[in-house]
Amino acid sequence: MKKNSMISALILAGGRGSRMGHVDKGLQPFRGTTMVQHVLERLAPQVGNVAINANQNLAAYAALKVPVWPDETTGFAGPLAGLEAGMRHCATPYMLSAPCDSPFLPGDLAARLFHALQSQGADVALAVTQEAGMRKQPHPVFCLVKTALLPVLSTYLAAGGRRVDGWYAELIVAEVLFDDSDAFRNINTLDELHSFDSARAPRRLQDVVSCLSDYDPDALPVRQAQQIIRDFVTPIRSVEKVALRSALDRVLAADIVSPISVPAHDNSAMDGYALRGADLRPDGPTTLTVIATVYAGRPSELVPAAGECVRIMTGGVMPAGCDSVIPQEFVANVGVGETDISIDAGTIRTGDNRRFAGEDLMAGSAALKKGKILRPADLGLLASLGIAEVPVQRRLRVAFFSTGDELRSIGETLDAGCVYDSNRYTLYGMLTRLGCDIVDMGIVKDDPQALEEALRNACENVDAIVTSGGVSVGAADYTREIMARLGDVTFWKIGMRPGRPLAFGQINSNGKSAYLFGLPGNPVAVMVSFYFFARAALLAMMGADAPLPLLRVKSAGAIRKKSGRTEYQRGILSVDADAAQQVAITGSQGSGILRSMSEANCMVVLHDEMGNVAAGDMVDVLMFEGLV
Repeated sequence: MKKNSMISALILAGGRGSRMGHVDKGLQPFRGTTMVQHVLERLAPQVGNVAINANQNLAAYAALKVPVWPDETTGFAGPLAGLEAGMRHCATPYMLSAPCDSPFLPGDLAARLFHALQSQGADVALAVTQEAGMRKQPHPVFCLVKTALLPVLSTYLAAGGRRVDGWYAELIVAEVLFDDSDAFRNINTLDELHSFDSARAPRRLQDVVSCLSDYDPDALPVRQAQQIIRDFVTPIRSVEKVALRSALDRVLAADIVSPISVPAHDNSAMDGYALRGADLRPDGPTTLTVIATVYAGRPSELVPAAGECVRIMTGGVMPAGCDSVIPQEFVANVGVGETDISIDAGTIRTGDNRRFAGEDLMAGSAALKKGKILRPADLGLLASLGIAEVPVQRRLRVAFFSTGDELRSIGETLDAGCVYDSNRYTLYGMLTRLGCDIVDMGIVKDDPQALEEALRNACENVDAIVTSGGVSVGAADYTREIMARLGDVTFWKIGMRPGRPLAFGQINSNGKSAYLFGLPGNPVAVMVSFYFFARAALLAMMGADAPLPLLRVKSAGAIRKKSGRTEYQRGILSVDADAAQQVAITGSQGSGILRSMSEANCMVVLHDEMGNVAAGDMVDVLMFEGLV
């Protein structure tokens, strides 16, 4: 979908949320994230930039990396105050508004409103829906306005006007009829929020793709496929408490609030002498008398007077009145029995080498956030807080198998025309790295009954199923028939190389359901499809916040690339003579050449809008370390 750079979008999140119990509606949890995040993801592909109008929790909204503009009109003026604030700050000639509590808004909202406004010579364009047998229902908060009309709106508000549809009464208005009334539905109460939450009311794939005006399953861009999958899957809800040592690589199921401050007291950052900064002379050496030694874990009640100090070890609690530490190597001993030390002027400044109580973590603050995958450093942090057990998501259960009569397992005789099944071992490694509980179902022959039995068996015992092979154009027709009969599955031809065919959806059997990822059969295509489609979905099901980390590096050589599709090329990241990072592709990029995947240490991601890459151009790179 092409962005319209002349339009800025404003998400209206400044309301009081009275019908939802006076909570901030935009920040309410919804389908694995928040309502405002859903609206933001719908609007961002349509417009040049997005901002949020909010009057509380500004930091939480700013964390979404978009501008946040509070109301500037005194008194509560409802959505129009937000609209006015947006028009005052908007740098584009048009502004599109949408409320934060409408997460299903159409993917073509901006395009259709803009077309109507231009073609009808209007000042304002707004969305309209009409239920069968009912009058047209205008939606004035879903509107596109000329920002030059700010004086009209401000005059209306200054005169006490508050009706959302009143300010443009004297203007030319274009009404645009949309077929899907649910796309403009406001979620106003907690009951409605719960009823629409996909964990309670699962959506159909059709519900998701209906928001995409240019959806074409036979020519689907990578980003669009990723968005559909992201919108469709939902996290599992099962939580368990595990011992700290067992929590490594698990997904945290709740925020961890620190029960103590770390460190608990002001302490020394090194071995040296604790002193009063006020005693340091600026014009010559300072001589101080050492009155005691303070060790870590053994605080002293001594209070050094002016001209006195204490020897202190790393981690030792700072004595009352002391605010600085001089490292022991920067002092000279003077006097009899090394009871006095001398410090040259300018050696340290007041406050140096002192760690404050709570500097690392304050009691009551969030030590770790829900959704974090726990790594070794996190275990250490939790141990420092005295936390012995942590709540984690239960492990995701994933079944996988390969399809094809030509496949043979390792140890079997390799007949003419047959190949050893490598994909199951690749999938085993990738799923194990994700921390899944896995079920290897082996090879399923090209037989309708065998395939249906395998899918039903998997569906009744796991959360997700990953298959390789059987989804290409040449696959047997029964594959589509069986998957369609078992649930809600779509087959895509994605604009990418390698790995064009992909099946995705949800199947059901005997009251159980599982998400299905049907990957292509070529070995490299399996890995690429898994990393860029299945991996993110499985992590979302785990409740994990772990986006793919892309690096931006220089291409060591020219790379041929057709625009209009995304290409994933195997690469080797290295450093050049100037110690700068560079990447070179591994040579032939055939989707069956698994050896090159083993030789590579990264994947070069060439997005669909890119063409040929010249040596020295910057490209995105996905490192394999930690993934493969």
